Amino acid sequence: MPVVSTRYVVLLRGINVGRARQIGMAELRETLTARGHGAVRTHLRSGNVVLDSPLGEAELVEDVETAVRERFGAQVPVVVRTGEEMAAVVAADPLGAVATDPARYLVTFLPRAPDPERVAALPPADGGEYRVAGRELYLWLPDGVSSTPLGAWKWDTLLGVPGTARNWNTVSTLAGMAGL
Repeated sequence: MPVVSTRYVVLLRGINVGRARQIGMAELRETLTARGHGAVRTHLRSGNVVLDSPLGEAELVEDVETAVRERFGAQVPVVVRTGEEMAAVVAADPLGAVATDPARYLVTFLPRAPDPERVAALPPADGGEYRVAGRELYLWLPDGVSSTPLGAWKWDTLLGVPGTARNWNTVSTLAGMAGL
């Protein structure tokens, strides 16, 4: 009986930023391939991986976090989405009508949906817009991350869930790479 695999987008948080947590993409691809994942591809150096795996989501997160810890000596949080989920993120595009620059339009991927009470308690946007939809936080930062007040908010604390953000260019590319 053939093994059924699922296409996933795997997002590593906070690697290759400055000198901390330096992870080579070729080594990461080799490491994940050696662990039994197929069609392993990376995009950019910021921890974006598309692969096929027979594992479920929780098992895949654990496997990738273990692989990175064992091979690179780094504790790196991982968030995953199926190819279908990534396509749905792009299709949803709740801020597309106002987000005119894909480099300043971010999606923060969360491992779980935040508590609805925390979402309801979020303050009004200041100098941009945001939407929380399921396990994603969409952010429009018209003046850039560092110049838009909304970009400085401590989203992990506000939502009670840590996440990892990618700009719309990267999100769209990963959805295309994961296209079935």
